[in-house]
Amino acid sequence: MKRIVLASGNRGNRGKLAEFQQLLAQTGWNVAAQSDFAVPEAAETGLSFVENAIIKARNAAQHSGLPALADDSGLEVDALHGAPGIYSARFAGENADDDANNRKLLEQLAAVPEAERSARFQCVLVFMRHAADPSPLICQGTWEGRVLNAARGANGFGYDPLFFVPDLQQTSAELSAEIKNRHSHRGQALAKLLVALNA
Repeated sequence: MKRIVLASGNRGNRGKLAEFQQLLAQTGWNVAAQSDFAVPEAAETGLSFVENAIIKARNAAQHSGLPALADDSGLEVDALHGAPGIYSARFAGENADDDANNRKLLEQLAAVPEAERSARFQCVLVFMRHAADPSPLICQGTWEGRVLNAARGANGFGYDPLFFVPDLQQTSAELSAEIKNRHSHRGQALAKLLVALNA
């Protein structure tokens, strides 16, 4: 089985690792956390999901000696001009947890009517064969929805309990892992990546 290191150091790491392990289980890839290799956390100094994913993938590949997969994802809310965006994991501060980020999001949208709460999850995946890879694979997925006034559901992580998917009439946190993986931004990006890897 081929090994790949998941370049993710934020608090959503365990949730992301579990999702990737499940999504890649049947493909012959064994996904390991970068913490298994004592990879230092990369400074996410990019100004886009793509830039940050490349920074994280290169850092993990360099320190682990393995191919690396980096995920940079976040929530874009139209009423907040795309925020929290690339700052989704630290929206309420550097050491904020999911609850604090969700509280801040609800506070900032308190006066915004339901019809104007459109939002989307974005996910950019970068696969680097090695740290000096000059042509990393870059795949993106987008998941449209809207932000609710209160959390619903106990699955998932991050903003999942607030992200309502009209097509499914549930929040991301109310969906089973199987259904979420089929529809989510991360599932879409990974499906594109698997096609690219097998090309």
